[in-house]
Amino acid sequence: MMTDIEVKSAEVAGLLKTMGHPKRLLILCALMSEEKTVTELEKSCGAGQSQVSQFVKRMQMEGLIDSRKEANFVYYSIRDEKVKNLMDGIAKIFC
Repeated sequence: MMTDIEVKSAEVAGLLKTMGHPKRLLILCALMSEEKTVTELEKSCGAGQSQVSQFVKRMQMEGLIDSRKEANFVYYSIRDEKVKNLMDGIAKIFC
């Protein structure tokens, strides 16, 4: 039987694994201030549309980000407050 700390450590490890790519971190950094489209994320993280779309899709499947459609645009934002707090901590330490 797993203890509470073991369950939490598995959750954190999964979250860090999903975040653990430089471009994914840049995407999350860009989403800290406001929601953005894939085109805006391309510019802010220096990756192509295909790569950004793949990263966004994975993070969406993993529950890190949300999307909403408005006219012809899809806007992405950080879903989980834990991710925002973690990104804030990372920014304070490394930026």
